[in-house]
This record gives sequence, C-alpha cells and structure tokens, in this order.
Amino acid sequence: MTPASDPKSIDTLPAGATGLLTIDLDTIVANWRKLSSQAIPADCAAVVKADAYGCGITQVSRALAKAGCRTFFVATLDEARAVREVTPTSTIYVLNGFFPGSGDQYAKFDCRPVLGDAVELAEWDAFRTTSGWEGLAAVHVDTGMNRLGFRIADAQALEARIKGGKHGFALVMSHLVNAEMLGDSVNGRQVAAFREIASLFSGVPASLANSSGIFLGSQFHFDLVRPGAALYGVNPTPEADTPMQPVVDLKARVAQVRTIEKGETVGYGGTWTARQQTRLAVISAGYADGYFRAAGGIDNLRSAEVIAAGQRCPVAGRISMDLLAIDITALPPGAIRRGGMVTLIGDGITVDELGRHFDTIGYEVLTSLGRRYVRAYKGGA
Repeated sequence: MTPASDPKSIDTLPAGATGLLTIDLDTIVANWRKLSSQAIPADCAAVVKADAYGCGITQVSRALAKAGCRTFFVATLDEARAVREVTPTSTIYVLNGFFPGSGDQYAKFDCRPVLGDAVELAEWDAFRTTSGWEGLAAVHVDTGMNRLGFRIADAQALEARIKGGKHGFALVMSHLVNAEMLGDSVNGRQVAAFREIASLFSGVPASLANSSGIFLGSQFHFDLVRPGAALYGVNPTPEADTPMQPVVDLKARVAQVRTIEKGETVGYGGTWTARQQTRLAVISAGYADGYFRAAGGIDNLRSAEVIAAGQRCPVAGRISMDLLAIDITALPPGAIRRGGMVTLIGDGITVDELGRHFDTIGYEVLTSLGRRYVRAYKGGA
C-alpha cells in the first residue's frame, strides 16, 4: 500500500509491485462540489464509511475538509476516529447506531450516534446523564428500508420531547430505498412520510437524500444531503449518463505473454477455448485483488475487458486468485511485454461497467479494491 512517488509513471513503482491504484482526490472534491451545487440551499455532507469506499478515509476526509465539507458520515467508531484525526472541527455521525458501553468513545472522539430505536435512545440518555457529557445525536426514522431506524409511530411519540426542548437531537434522517430509479413510486411515499416526521421535529435539521436522492429534486433535499458513492465516481443516475467524474485508475502488471493453439483452453474448468492461434497476456491481478471471478471469459459469452496498448482486450478464461488472462491477438506483436502495465479501471472502463461484469454494483467494486496494489494519490492539497 506504499504510495508511488509519481502516480503518473510506473517507473517509480517497486520492482515487485503487481499493480498501481491511483486515486484522484481533486476529482473527489470536484464531485463533492458538483453535488453541493445540485443541492443548494441544503448543506452537503460526505459519506466516508468503508475506508471512503475503498479510496482511503484519511486522505479523502482531509481533502474534503480542506474544500469546505463540514459534516461526515461513517459506519463505525473506528472510522469516526480516523476522520477526527484529520478534521478536528468537523461534525461526524456514526450511522450504525449506539452500541452498549460505547458512550465514552463518542465523547472521546466528539462524534454523534445515529439512534435507531428506543433502547439506543435510553442508553444514550443514561450515558449523557451519568457522564455529564452534552454531546448530540441523530434520530434515524425508518420510512421503508426496514433496516435500522425508529418505526414511524415510535418517532412520532418523540414529539413531546422535541417540544420540551433540550432534547439532544442535532438531526433527523431517513434512507431512501430505491432512489436510483427516478420514477419509482416508493420515492414519493418515503418523502411524504419523512416530510411529516420532519415537521414534528421542529427546529431539528432533516436529511433524506443519498447520492441518487440528490437528483430526485429539491423536495428530497431538506437541510442536509449525504452523498457517498457518487463522490467516488459511481453513477447516481443509472437510467442516464453519469454526471460524476471517474476517480480511480487501476493498472496491473503483465506477468507473461504466451501463445496457445486453436482448440486449447484457458484457466480453471477450461471455460474459454481458443478459436485460432491466440496470444495471451497473463496479468498479476485476480479475485484476491478485487477483480471478481464472475468477470471471467466463457465461450460464447461477453467477458469483461482490459485496456492494453490503448485497445480493449477481452478476459480469457476464469479469473484466478492472483491472475487473469486477456486475449491480445488483435494487438501488434510486441505491443504488450512482460513487466508492462494494462488498465483494469480507467481509460473508459468505469467501476459501473466492471460492476455489471462482476454481477454486482460499482459500490462493491470500489470497496473490494485490493490491498496488494501500490496506492498513489493525486491532488488534495
């Protein structure tokens, strides 16, 4: 994971490095600014859970804070600590709630739990009473996800506490079920239910929209939007062209170039058969590096592709733990050599495209990016 000194050149990589993952912090900032402008007058937070979707929580949080982001969402207290170390004055919400006995950690890192039921609220209140700490919390209301969150009736029962003042709530929030589908009727039902709840939480800022929710319209924005995946280049509007810029570039080393004859197969299970004499490049990346086995080449089915010498080349055969093969027959002889690099993400291959080949989504592609790659960061100053 040692950063390369020059992210634009493979010449600076250690001799044994199998790949280079370059993360463009300036582009993450640009994506955040675009989302911020889309949501005006609402404030725009940043979700940096899961190591900032695989991009590096420390580097991303620092860059976004320098750009003006004041509010961050994480999933765990460990993630909150990482954000606090580089953003001393930011507001940090911990989405996964208040675990028993965790109050001291919230006070230590000056972060806020997102409370999801009456038991958590009671434990939070007890901690604040016994410790004397006056930290605030968010209330999560379940409007249809059926994951975390107060039931609507239970949230409504908090109205008396809100009217009583000194309730300790800094935010009321919910989460959209299917925001990426612009015409889904559940979006309308959720925003209506949340609007009613938010009206009961008088004076408490409200938040509903995730990345995709920002593009559903201003009625979904409330006081704070909280994009995550879109910051990192995932398309928040899959029914249309992406409004976001790609953030990651992944290159992997060529371990070997070889020729096989017509009729020979490649990889475990012999799922891919050469239809002619075929040149292969064997690449030092596999499913242990986050390049999913589902993307392997199978006869008569379209596989994932890799950019080699400026051209798209299909994956040939199943993906192994540490290796994958690509068909480079269409390239001029000598265009690809042992020790050179090919592009797995970048040059037009997006995380969303790979997600389709992996039978998953761009979120999982990003959060699975391997730890054996050398990581390099661009920008963020």
